[in-house]
Amino acid sequence: MKSLLPLRFLLCATVLLAGSFAMAPAHADSGTEPLADILNAPDSAGLGFVTRMEASPYRDGGVRYDLLPLYLYEGERLFLHANRAGVKLFNEGGRNDGQRLDLFVEQRLEGFPVNNPPASLAGMAARDSGLDMGLSYQYRQPWGTLKAEYVHDIGQTYKGGETRLGYSYDWRSGPWTLRPNLTVSFRDAKLNNYYYGVLPGEATATRPAYAPGWGISTSVGLYGSYDMSQRWRLLAGVSATVLGNSAKDSPIVQKRVLPAVYVGAVYDFGGHKREWAEKDSPTYFKLMYGKAAEPSCHLAKIITARCFSTASSNATYISGIQVGKPFIQNLNGWPLDFVGYVGLTNHDDRGLQTNGVQLDVFMKAIYSGFPWSHRVKTRLGLGVGLSAAQRVPYTEVSSQAGKTTSRLLNYLDPTIDVSLGDLFGSRALKETYIGFGVSHRSGIFGASRLLGNVNGGSNYLYTYIETAL
Repeated sequence: MKSLLPLRFLLCATVLLAGSFAMAPAHADSGTEPLADILNAPDSAGLGFVTRMEASPYRDGGVRYDLLPLYLYEGERLFLHANRAGVKLFNEGGRNDGQRLDLFVEQRLEGFPVNNPPASLAGMAARDSGLDMGLSYQYRQPWGTLKAEYVHDIGQTYKGGETRLGYSYDWRSGPWTLRPNLTVSFRDAKLNNYYYGVLPGEATATRPAYAPGWGISTSVGLYGSYDMSQRWRLLAGVSATVLGNSAKDSPIVQKRVLPAVYVGAVYDFGGHKREWAEKDSPTYFKLMYGKAAEPSCHLAKIITARCFSTASSNATYISGIQVGKPFIQNLNGWPLDFVGYVGLTNHDDRGLQTNGVQLDVFMKAIYSGFPWSHRVKTRLGLGVGLSAAQRVPYTEVSSQAGKTTSRLLNYLDPTIDVSLGDLFGSRALKETYIGFGVSHRSGIFGASRLLGNVNGGSNYLYTYIETAL
């Protein structure tokens, strides 16, 4: 029960993010799980990124670059591993021995390139990312971990399934961890035909119709991490995937062996002390109301106080609530806290389209060490995480002007506030704050396939009141 609130947060996040994954077009294979499964302590959270370079399997596809944000949580029952979220049905023993059974949803990072598709795919219908649901069984022993998984498309994209068998071994020495990994995947005909097949209506003189049928692909990789400090960790890896003969013989495929390189870093918020489980740990409640910023009033201008203009035409509004629990208080003795938040925001699109809600899950750094804070406590915050919208907000649809949009985007929440208790001399309101913030959704300049390769987003200027109970 001591971690019940974080687990409820992740349960809500899992449900809504699962729906959003189905709509976020991403295009790579799913070999990032060995890097995403890196948090050691129960009830720990992490935030980071992995930059990935991989050879495209498609003719003239070249090398593809991708930025994969790492939003990580490892609870007693729930987990979030970048593009995978799920429930631990049972988890017996420790990390190096025992058994574990997971039920999960996973975005399949596979498909045609979103931007600049090669000539070999001209005239073909897009092959989009799929949303899979699966079961994963792990048998962990000191000599390594055996894994068996089965996934099936629940987003009605390719309508097939895949069985994966794998082995990995964790070698640790001081700050170093190495993980060799081998996975053999049995892909059914519907899965292979969707991503590597050519329909009769797509056939040309140089691209005959082709249905590869079922096949086997094999991936081998070496992944590593280096602990720079108690919380900062560098990540790296190399892998090679060998496509089965049936996929290799497709007229749109040019490579059978697909190498990939991964480089990244992660900050682990989990610690030896579980702040949210302490009896005196506060719970933050925040009410917010805001209006869309002018399209030219982007985030950089707002946070540097060069623009605070709200939309003058087709204005849309938001209102919402955020609930937070501290993960770290007074980091290394500094006036710096890290708080995990879950927020639910309602979009009032004023009849321009149907209204919708948005779920935000993020970690926020809050600094309060200003010279005047002993008289009027002032806090400067920056939240970073994921935002999953029931439908793409109108301001994003209109600003993209027919370009790619995504319900799942990166979320930033810069804020500044002051204590009402200090302003009015009320001890009862000491931990109640009034402030100003920006609700920002973006696709990280189109660099991330997980976020739909969206180059754009939205900014809402809002005011709020937050109290700690």
